[in-house]
Order: sequence, then structure tokens, then C-alpha cells
Amino acid sequence: MTAARKAVVLARGLGKRMRREDGTALDRAQSSVAETGVKAMIPIGRPFLDYVLSALADAGYEEACLVIGPEHGAVRDYYTGQSPPRRIRIAFAIQERPQGTADAVASAEPFAAGENFLVINSDNYYPVGVLRELRLLSEPATALFRRGALLAESNIEPERIASYAVCTVGPDGYLTGILEKPDEAALTAAGADPLISMNCWRFSPSIFGPCRSTPLSPRGERELPRAVHDAITHQGLRLRVIRAPGGVLDLSRRADVASVAARLRGVEASP
Repeated sequence: MTAARKAVVLARGLGKRMRREDGTALDRAQSSVAETGVKAMIPIGRPFLDYVLSALADAGYEEACLVIGPEHGAVRDYYTGQSPPRRIRIAFAIQERPQGTADAVASAEPFAAGENFLVINSDNYYPVGVLRELRLLSEPATALFRRGALLAESNIEPERIASYAVCTVGPDGYLTGILEKPDEAALTAAGADPLISMNCWRFSPSIFGPCRSTPLSPRGERELPRAVHDAITHQGLRLRVIRAPGGVLDLSRRADVASVAARLRGVEASP
């Protein structure tokens, strides 16, 4: 398996928390985009997604596929007409219904075209070094972040950590388990500084089958952590773990806009 050239960016979410009024003051442009729920297009000088794509280009990726909904024509228009990237080629995959992250990944199979590829969220900004390390590996992998580092070096508060997946790693350095939205008992069992998944993966095309076959959750979604867990347990998937340094910026809610903008001050976005 060679270095990855392609990245899939999940941008289909409904953005319910971003649309919800919470008393946070946004400027007119930010408020207008927030009301659409397309978190990645929130302007922080320029759309947040520009920073994400710029980081991918810095890490050496050549192509990025934006997974969007059929109603997200404004995203397509921006990247094909208003402001096409110079350093990374853009493609699009349509996820017809918002049926979860595994379903979103499955929609990008034509883009992958048999190659291995990165998967990240459109509303997270990941360290460039981590993205580069995943690209250069010769096998499927995932980057996991320490809870303590996320709290210290991100804009993420302790309560939000409980909504992320907690992971376990075998002595050989490969992922052995992933538990999404752990309850208090599971968090306690994971120890004081567990490894957390921030949805940063390097996959081979073998992941598409599990993404399609994983059952719907109670929320009516095919969730990527469940698909990965099932593939490890029943299909022999092996994912090497990168213990990532530092944190990840999370643009999930209106209250995140100011803190993310402050942390990105001085970062050039030039996709």
C-alpha cells in the first residue's frame, strides 16, 4: 500500500447545534451561514473549510472529496466558481439523506476508485503533522488524541469529551475497540487519560462494505465507529494507531466560533 493522495471530508451534517440560538453573538455573515447549518462554511476571515483544505494541502494530499447533501449547492458553487483551490483538487460526493458518518463515507467510494484515503470531519481542524503521518503510512490507521491534550490544547470542554468515542489499543499498536458516546462507567473504566477518536482515519477500500452493512443506530444513522468496530471484530480489519500530539479545534456550535477564530489567528488558509 502506497502513501495516500486522497482525502474525504465529511460535510453533510445537519448542523443542528450550529443553527440553535444560544445567546452567542455572531456577526451578520457568520449568523447567516450558521442558520443554514453548514458549519464548515462559517466565515473566520474566510470559510472554516478553507483552513481544513489548506491543512490537507500542507500535509501533501492532492485531492479532496467533499461529502455534501443535494441541498448544499452553495458549497459546490464556492469551490468550483467563486474560490477554487489552487493547491488541492476538489471533487464532490452526494449523500442523499443524512444517515450518518458511515453512510457518508460509503458515498465517496467512486472518488476513492480503489485507492486508500483519509477521512476527516469538515468542522474539525487537525494538526498538519498528524494528517501527514497518516498519509505516509503503508497501511490503514487512525489518529487518537489523549483526553488531557484535547482539554489543554483544543477548544473542547470536559462535558463534550463524553460525546466522543473512547478507544482501546493492543500491545501491538493496533486498534482493538471503539466505544461511541461512552457512559460514565465506561469513561471511568478507560482511565484518567483515555485515547479519544476525533474521526481521523486512513482507510483502504475494504471499509466500504462495513460502512454499508452496519445497522442503523437508534437515531436512524449508520455510524462510522460502529462500522469500524464490527470490521475489526468480525472481518479482521487492522488499524494502526497514531497517538497524536496536541489537540483538535471543533466548530460544532455557535459558542465555538470565537474560540476557534482566536486559535486560528495567524494561520494562513490557502487551499
